[in-house]
Amino acid sequence: MDIKQLKYFIGIAEEGNITRAAEKLHIAQPHLSNQLKLLEDELSVTLVKRNTRSIKLTNAGEMLLHRAKQMLELKERTIKELRDFNEGLQGTLSIGAISSAGDILLPNWIYNFHKKYKNINFHVRECDTHEILELLNNGLIEIGIIRTPLNSELYESISLPEEPMIAAASENLFWYNEPKFIDMSELQNKPLLIHRRYEKMIIEACEQSGFQPRVLGKIEDTRTILLWAKTGMGVAIIPKDWIGIIPNINLKYAQIKESRLKTKTAIVWKKGGYLSVAAKHFLEDCRYFISEV
Repeated sequence: MDIKQLKYFIGIAEEGNITRAAEKLHIAQPHLSNQLKLLEDELSVTLVKRNTRSIKLTNAGEMLLHRAKQMLELKERTIKELRDFNEGLQGTLSIGAISSAGDILLPNWIYNFHKKYKNINFHVRECDTHEILELLNNGLIEIGIIRTPLNSELYESISLPEEPMIAAASENLFWYNEPKFIDMSELQNKPLLIHRRYEKMIIEACEQSGFQPRVLGKIEDTRTILLWAKTGMGVAIIPKDWIGIIPNINLKYAQIKESRLKTKTAIVWKKGGYLSVAAKHFLEDCRYFISEV
């Protein structure tokens, strides 16, 4: 199995048809079919199910497609890293960020960094903490911006200030005088909308305040939680820095007076892993920005 075969396989998977894939790859269809068969024979698995008009990936094919894309991306990153030695501060900086950081923190950091280092390009992925750590482990990004906790034996980190949790809701569910702070007990009997990452922490805080919460929705996506809250379905319990992710959403907010409901964002990179010159300078800038907050 070599890089060229992986490129061929990705082309077949994306087109769903060997003839179209051969045209896109500018090779003969019989040669492409033969390369696919050689790949299956070498791996001793069936990668595609064939019929007269199209192909469908098997489970093994789906797994290889995922890994093939990672391997090709890693190859490109390796080339860029090697060029970094000879060409100095240029190339592409790959960053993974949770949605709140990608929307609120990262644009300003990148803007200021770009003013100093105009030859650096950026590849930014917005995904959840688990996916970001997987990308770091696979060498597909250099820097991640995640929610803690994290394993300090595996990752270096720069911590941002702690963020309190807030309640966000439309007027029909919220306190009409819109206080700046509320007690945990005021959420009793309210339908709650929570992110799965904070489920355990929120439920424990409710129980320690003497009530079992009514959890209406456990939701993975940041924006979805806020949009559900806007409909009046429930009260969203979110980190304070999520305010502003959706502009002009017209929700009311109150900080929850509960010391246990705190979250922290961290900039992380793999301990002992390679960091390009660009990544090192970016981390230096991040330290400066955070110290100025």
